[in-house]
Amino acid sequence: MRSIMFVSFFCALLIMSGVVSATDLQRISLNISGYTLSAEVANTHASRAQGLMFRKSLGENAGMLFVFPRNAYYGMWMKNTTIPLSVAFIDEKGSIINIADMQPQTLFVHYSAGLAKYALEMHVGWFSHRKINAGDWVTGLEQASIAAD
Repeated sequence: MRSIMFVSFFCALLIMSGVVSATDLQRISLNISGYTLSAEVANTHASRAQGLMFRKSLGENAGMLFVFPRNAYYGMWMKNTTIPLSVAFIDEKGSIINIADMQPQTLFVHYSAGLAKYALEMHVGWFSHRKINAGDWVTGLEQASIAAD
């Protein structure tokens, strides 16, 4: 419990100190089933820990691509995140493994259903409104800088 509190405190300090700001993140263009989106790339421990926390808005076709250092089962939660989001877990080849809708300010963890290399967060419903499902391909991932840690 104490280590969880320390990690949360450390992440809060990083966020408040501006170590990771939206303007510092690489932006890339991705395409899924003919739909183009702009994604900020979270490829460091600090940027992945912060994610979209404390954001008040997100563009219609904008999101955040989490790049992980290795293929594994990953989980995403919504602590300190005020925008309802959907997350697509993506394997190293670019195939969507599964998609989950996430509610703001919750600690429920949504896990990848298989080994993931990426997670893409968009407005809640972004994928379903476009009929994007597991098995669909994401192109443009090669533009993302590799995970730093």
